[in-house]
Amino acid sequence: MNQSPLPSRDAALQRHLSLSRRHFLRGMGACVALPLFESALPSLVRAATTPGALPGAVNANGVPVRMAVSYFPNGAHQGNWWPTGDGAAFELGPTMQPLAGLKSSLQVIGELNHKEAEPGNDGAGDHARANATFLTGARARKTDSANIEVGTSIDQVLAQRIGHLTRFSSLELSCDAVRKSGRCDSGYSCAYLYNISWASAETPAAPEPNPRQVFERLFGQGAPSERRHNFEERQQTQKSLLDYVRDDTVTLKRQLGYNDHQKLEEYLTGVRDIEQRIQRAEGFGALPDPHADTPPDGIPADYGVHMDIMYDLMTMAFQTDSTRIATLLLAGDGTNRAFPQIGIPEGHHYCSHHRNNPELMAKIAAIDLYYMQHFARFLNKLDQTKDVDGHSLLHNSMILYGCGNSDGNRHTHVNLPIVLAGQGGGSLKTGRYVKAGGQPMTNLFLSMADRMGAPDVVRIGDSTGRFKDV
Repeated sequence: MNQSPLPSRDAALQRHLSLSRRHFLRGMGACVALPLFESALPSLVRAATTPGALPGAVNANGVPVRMAVSYFPNGAHQGNWWPTGDGAAFELGPTMQPLAGLKSSLQVIGELNHKEAEPGNDGAGDHARANATFLTGARARKTDSANIEVGTSIDQVLAQRIGHLTRFSSLELSCDAVRKSGRCDSGYSCAYLYNISWASAETPAAPEPNPRQVFERLFGQGAPSERRHNFEERQQTQKSLLDYVRDDTVTLKRQLGYNDHQKLEEYLTGVRDIEQRIQRAEGFGALPDPHADTPPDGIPADYGVHMDIMYDLMTMAFQTDSTRIATLLLAGDGTNRAFPQIGIPEGHHYCSHHRNNPELMAKIAAIDLYYMQHFARFLNKLDQTKDVDGHSLLHNSMILYGCGNSDGNRHTHVNLPIVLAGQGGGSLKTGRYVKAGGQPMTNLFLSMADRMGAPDVVRIGDSTGRFKDV
């Protein structure tokens, strides 16, 4: 993880940067990253406009633009996914009804393709290729050995350019298992199925599925061994993180104006809430047998709770400017997870191959809706969280939601199911359904790179140019 040296041109600027970017609340070996405050806005603008300043995208007010990607598996029920109408005169389909209140803040983008995920001469293995190609636009080498190869993903391309601006160059999360080897899909390595972020063509950026590990990575102090010591110490003393830093919080409050004081209180409430929810999720006793493999220690047994916590951690990472790039793999493509919580005991992959069976089609539509409901909760939280410039975090972000399979019944990789939410700091044309006309999805990535302050990215995977109508 890259740590960025913060430029300091004078004492006043250093004070602003200290308050806004990296002021750590310390106590008994614990620390908490803070949200951006209005107090720091002048320094952010000066840093962005100073000749020779570090690169990175900011909006007109000098506030950072963030990018997140959330991947759902097994394609989408086509009839329920796509809107009716065109442009601004569109109506959301049944699957997207949870997004109705945010319609003006999103774009549904149709007719984006991933040609490199198609079989070609490689035959079966569409699920592995869907995952591997989604953010790379490159063809995965068909191998189940160590010689994996696909391409660098767009999130990691951007992390290499602007990751030095934040404590963490990027954040990779998963609500699924993490596997780096073995055979998973028709001769493809498991590395393709359980990763969407690739630091290089041969190296996946492995995601973290354990919410507590993510939380301590973001808000703990020191090296991994020190964070573990801090966690064990907190357990022994039965005190929350906020108990450790109460005195420093009181000191900091005296330095903040009214609006920043309110923002700090809201933020600290959120920190306590997430910490308590993680503890509750870990603290449940014996559960009914779900007839599934036991998840690793610390991972919530309830899949919906797991997704929500991971989404909340992304929100907090953006709120604190700990990172500006995040990915969340909800499940590897081809997953056969059952959904008894919504009355579906059959596996997801089984239902996706519905063969036009009305009962199975209804079940795959219900699973799509379940995923969308949790994504909508995430977007609503971003929309309700104010950024330093008074806009919402959603306004100053680009949140991509989609899958590398379009029709899971037929394993197609054209007309991918894609939603792009957020205004990108005011640079995106939202509130519409737009059709890309069969462009590679990687063209959209190039346009997103521009808005992340990386216009020097000239190609990603099979891109042919910028997707200009975004």
